[in-house]
Amino acid sequence: MNVSPPSLTARLLAITWLPELNLALFALLLNFPWEFMQAPLFDGLARMPHWEAVKGCARATLGDAVILLIAYGSVAAVGSGRNWIMAPTRLQMTAFVLIGVSITVAIELLATRGWWYSGWSYSAAMPVLPGLHVGLVPLLQWIVLPPLAVVLARRQLRGRSTS
Repeated sequence: MNVSPPSLTARLLAITWLPELNLALFALLLNFPWEFMQAPLFDGLARMPHWEAVKGCARATLGDAVILLIAYGSVAAVGSGRNWIMAPTRLQMTAFVLIGVSITVAIELLATRGWWYSGWSYSAAMPVLPGLHVGLVPLLQWIVLPPLAVVLARRQLRGRSTS
C-alpha cells in the first residue's frame, strides 16, 4: 500500500486545529486593544512617542498570550488533556483564571517595585488592590479576557468540526 505524505496545505490546516494556536490568536486579538485602553493608567505611557507606546503594548500583549498559554497548559497537564477547552468545567475555568491572575500579580509586583527588567509604575488614575498595591485593571483583564478567549477558541474549533 502506497501512502503519500500529507501536502503542505493539509499540514498547515492541521495546525489551525490546535487549541493552543486558537487560544493564542484570540489572546492577542483581545489583549492588544485592552493594553491601549489602559495606557492612561500607567505613568508616562500616554505621553510616550506613538511607536514606542505601540511596541510597549505589543510586548505586553505577547506576555499576556504567554501567561494564557501557561495557564492553559497547567490545566491540561493536571489531567484534563489539551482539549479541555471544548467542554470546560467550572473547576477548570477557575483554575485557568487563578493561575493567570497569580502570574499577573507576581509580574505586577516585580515590575512596580523595579525588580523587572523594564519596570513600570501606575498613574494616580489606576485603582489598586488594597494591601498589595497591584493594579485592579490588569487583574480585571485576566478575569475577563482569558475566559472570553476560551469561548471564542471553542467556537472556532467547533465550527471547523462541522464543516
